[in-house]
Amino acid sequence: MPSRFKGLSAFPITPAEENGRVDAEAFSALLERLVAAEVDSVGILGSTGSYMYLSREEKRRAVETAASVVKGKRTLMAGVGALRTDEAVTLAKDAEAAGADALLLAPVSYTPLTQEEAYHHFAAVAGATALPLAIYNNPGTTRFLFSDELLVRLAYIPNIRAIKMPLPADQDFAAELERLRPKLPDDFAIGYSGDWGCAAATLAGGDAWYSVVAGLLPVPALKLMRAAQAGNVDEVQRVDAAFQPLWTLFKEFGSFRVVYAAANLMSVTLMEPPRPILPLTSAERQRVEEALNVLSGLEDLP
Repeated sequence: MPSRFKGLSAFPITPAEENGRVDAEAFSALLERLVAAEVDSVGILGSTGSYMYLSREEKRRAVETAASVVKGKRTLMAGVGALRTDEAVTLAKDAEAAGADALLLAPVSYTPLTQEEAYHHFAAVAGATALPLAIYNNPGTTRFLFSDELLVRLAYIPNIRAIKMPLPADQDFAAELERLRPKLPDDFAIGYSGDWGCAAATLAGGDAWYSVVAGLLPVPALKLMRAAQAGNVDEVQRVDAAFQPLWTLFKEFGSFRVVYAAANLMSVTLMEPPRPILPLTSAERQRVEEALNVLSGLEDLP
């Protein structure tokens, strides 16, 4: 079970029409690229996958579409975050029935949650299915901070097997991992999101890279991840240098907006982000195109 939450997890966008209906054909095309590249897992309906912008019906449609493409070749993880616990439980059951292999849960809230409220929310969702679940620690969006004590309590709930962590403010991954690992079960996986820091996180001993860029550019992302997993610092620096223009754009505009622009420029999909999110301007798109050109030399394996 822990292996479901290790390696490179690619998170694609979920192309959808203006009314929120998922474009299954465009979504399938994105997913086929990930399966062909042999990423370690596919994550759908996370922040990049617009999970908070889609109805229950369209979320289930997205999981069904992904399951029909992935076909068990890779772990398929589905986000099931919702404001209400009963809704998150329903989404978890839907995802299991539709073919997901694992779940990802963020502490979505309007009224800020207490540590105790988050505990009971996660416990309820984790107990609703037989699927392993990863905690989605995304304070930049949810404004919720997990205490170490809460993480320890959650880690000993059956089915909760991993956490998707944000980049630490001081970028000291080794110190964070050294603090957390002794408190958590030996088979509990600690991975990171925030693409520009995940190679360093992996070099420091992180188990997984939950990647936005891998959802669109799996081959270059795999090169970076495999170099980090091998401890090849020189190769990490070489590949990461090609990513730097894109990382700059991610930090400036947010990866969500940038990856939609990149997908359009690559003609993978012509869908725009869900409103009220606006697409990048033509000048900003030009910068995205230039960043993609820098990465073009990494598109061939090995």
